[in-house]
Amino acid sequence: MTKIVPVILCGGSGTRLWPLSRAGFPKQFLVLSGTTSLFQQAVQRVNAIADSDIQVSPTLIVTNEEHRFLALDQLREMKSVAASLLLEPTGKNTAPALTLAALEATAKGDDPVLVVTPADQTIQDDAAFTSALQQSVRAASDGAIIILGITPDRPETGYGYIRRTGSAASFGESAVAQFAEKPDAATAQQYLDSGEYLWNSGMFVLRASTWLKALAQFRPDIAESARLSWSEKTSDAQFIRPNAAAFAKIPADSIDYAVMEKCPRSAFDIRMIPLAAGWNDLGAWDAVWQVGKQDAQANVTYGDVIQTNSSNSLIYSSSRLVSTVGIDHLVVVETPDAVLVADRRQSQDVKAIVAQLTQQGRQEHTLHRKVYRPWGWYDSIDEEERFKVKRIQVKPGASLSLQKHHHRAEHWVVVRGTAEVTCGDKVMLLTENQSTYIPLGEVHRLANPGAIPLEIIEVQSGSYLGEDDIVRFEDTYGRTK
Repeated sequence: MTKIVPVILCGGSGTRLWPLSRAGFPKQFLVLSGTTSLFQQAVQRVNAIADSDIQVSPTLIVTNEEHRFLALDQLREMKSVAASLLLEPTGKNTAPALTLAALEATAKGDDPVLVVTPADQTIQDDAAFTSALQQSVRAASDGAIIILGITPDRPETGYGYIRRTGSAASFGESAVAQFAEKPDAATAQQYLDSGEYLWNSGMFVLRASTWLKALAQFRPDIAESARLSWSEKTSDAQFIRPNAAAFAKIPADSIDYAVMEKCPRSAFDIRMIPLAAGWNDLGAWDAVWQVGKQDAQANVTYGDVIQTNSSNSLIYSSSRLVSTVGIDHLVVVETPDAVLVADRRQSQDVKAIVAQLTQQGRQEHTLHRKVYRPWGWYDSIDEEERFKVKRIQVKPGASLSLQKHHHRAEHWVVVRGTAEVTCGDKVMLLTENQSTYIPLGEVHRLANPGAIPLEIIEVQSGSYLGEDDIVRFEDTYGRTK
């Protein structure tokens, strides 16, 4: 019986899928294919590969502090999945992330096979995926490093490539001869014509000890600093927190650059197993169009969309009617606070818009108008210089922090459910159509003692209405800011 530990790499911001994907709610947590998020699909797929010879241990999710409650909430929807979350204080790319997972997986003296996958890919043929992963686990159990390769169907310039040994007609397991970076168009066509190259899927299968040994050989600086950070970790509930000060000193690098690209020239046994399962990394809006359900005019639509004389386009509505007339090869994505219109064939360049937003100090690349919190969410409906209106929903049994504001007062109107309001030394219950006033500087808290979601309308007024005007005194979720 081979024991495996699924490792889900859940970092990244998915800037090419802006404005739907943003730093505060990146693409892995979005529903872009099927009825569950890409993150949930990744967790479910890897946990489904158990058979008579493969035992699946609890999943390790490597994500960051900012996204911990998004991941936890989506995990709770998968009641049959056991998981822990390794929280990175800052992003250091995938090599340190996998190292932390390998150290955690071997903490009790075990040496499981790690099945490593990004959280933001989609697979259309789950049975083929399961078969390829089971084959990979059996090969990795003997000490090999397995990478899953995708047979290319076009000269793609957005992926890395892997050259395999053997004849082009060989589609089974093969040794890896070389890794190649993202090519230009002419080189990509040569790779496609040769039949020797497959796309690098970013999915790896290997024993934890194999990874740690290879990392110690090729990048001992990452190995040593990551081990120090992990050895001084703290744990609470499902969260595992490496030491932040030590983690900050870990060099950033990817799994490919740090180890994989060096393995073909070393004594490590690195092999590739082809994956023919309808894989797509959804790296840009064009990829979302490719995997979507196309109508007779090759349009893919989501939400409230009406179109006429339009073709080859992706039209996404999240909050209102979007209508198109006579468009071709376009991407139209609507959100409450931003709209993207792009040539579908140039959708990789959406990241340039995000770069401009960052340079201009704007917030549309970071947060949506509707912002999710561990207690629920808020939606900023309207705002001018001295007032802001929010719709707030609080989950049953949840509460906001005990807090105060230096620059604003708040009016609360309950529109659904029951609110428990702390205001100074008073605690009161409010129900539908009742309201209260929180004076500037008063210590207060909003909680939901009921069994249904609580919804209120909040009107803020004051000289400064930024989200950083919060002084927390007590917080259920361990937040300090």
